[in-house]
Amino acid sequence: MLSESRPRSEPGTPRPQSTRPVAALLSDFASETGQLVQQELALFKAEMREKLGRFGQGAGALAAGGLIAFSGWLALLAAAILGLNYVVAPWLAALIVGLVVVAVGAGLLFYGKSRLGADALVPRRTLNSLREDEAWIRDQLS
Repeated sequence: MLSESRPRSEPGTPRPQSTRPVAALLSDFASETGQLVQQELALFKAEMREKLGRFGQGAGALAAGGLIAFSGWLALLAAAILGLNYVVAPWLAALIVGLVVVAVGAGLLFYGKSRLGADALVPRRTLNSLREDEAWIRDQLS
């Protein structure tokens, strides 16, 4: 992002002397710093939109997983009831269905939990860009 707006000098290479007045240089510096802040804010907003979208997906999967697991629990209860009442094949069918529903619910719960980790919400690109900007500003001031 930064390389598009201004060239960076290689470390250890002398900067060419400018014949421009200090006031013009300070004005350019203030203008570029303002643009930099605007670009960083835009990057932060875009990255947070992306992170919150993933958070929403995780929350939805977590809710769906909980509901499906609860349905599986109800099917297991029905299997236990049928098993106690009849001790024939219908309880076995309900038990198999209940186990499958619980397995699907558990899978969704694990998926949702992985999407809700605090580390998933860290705006890494913005932080990296800010570190680069800090190094560029220090280089310009030195």
